[in-house]
Amino acid sequence: MTQQATRPGLRERKKQRTRDALLRVALELFTTKGYEETTVDEIAEAVDVSQRTFFRYFANKQEAAFAVQEMVEARFVRALRDRPAHEAPLVALRGAVLGAWEAMGQSIEEVVPVELHMRTYQMIESTPALLAVHLRRSIEMEDEIARVIAEREGLDVDRDPRPRVAVAAFSGVMRVTGRLWGAGEDTSPESIRVLTETYLDHLGPALAEEWRTP
Repeated sequence: MTQQATRPGLRERKKQRTRDALLRVALELFTTKGYEETTVDEIAEAVDVSQRTFFRYFANKQEAAFAVQEMVEARFVRALRDRPAHEAPLVALRGAVLGAWEAMGQSIEEVVPVELHMRTYQMIESTPALLAVHLRRSIEMEDEIARVIAEREGLDVDRDPRPRVAVAAFSGVMRVTGRLWGAGEDTSPESIRVLTETYLDHLGPALAEEWRTP
């Protein structure tokens, strides 16, 4: 009974180790050799598995490229759902993203080095085929976040424009900070967190009617 009970756990851990190894190698090759130039065969060979094994874990190279980012996004959505109900939408969004960044380092390190994830983000931003996918995913994510905000506020997202407007403003700030961070020299998680916090702090003043001082 004990051996039978432990076998599924052992198999799952082995599968997870194989997936993590394939993901680390894939991202390393994408960021050093180039996404388009890297083949599935090269990834599989580097891990000493078959191409068929790669496709057991990832439908294609694109899925591997966005695997960690998908994990980050899922954590952010969960963090947003867990924010105190009394918080205003933009306050909840700010708290969720900053809180997610604080906890993200350890979670990412369980799969790939944080530094590799950061390089992957930059690689996606500079690879036309992946950037197009990234933008589509961003639109889908904005829609999901808007629905979460509407649910928190007891609103119909298809009738009340405020959740989508708030999320559009928030997402715009996130895109700006991501682009600035990607173009900078410091690619640490702390760097993007500080940059994000600074720009989110300016969101309210930027939306004010008057910018000019008397």
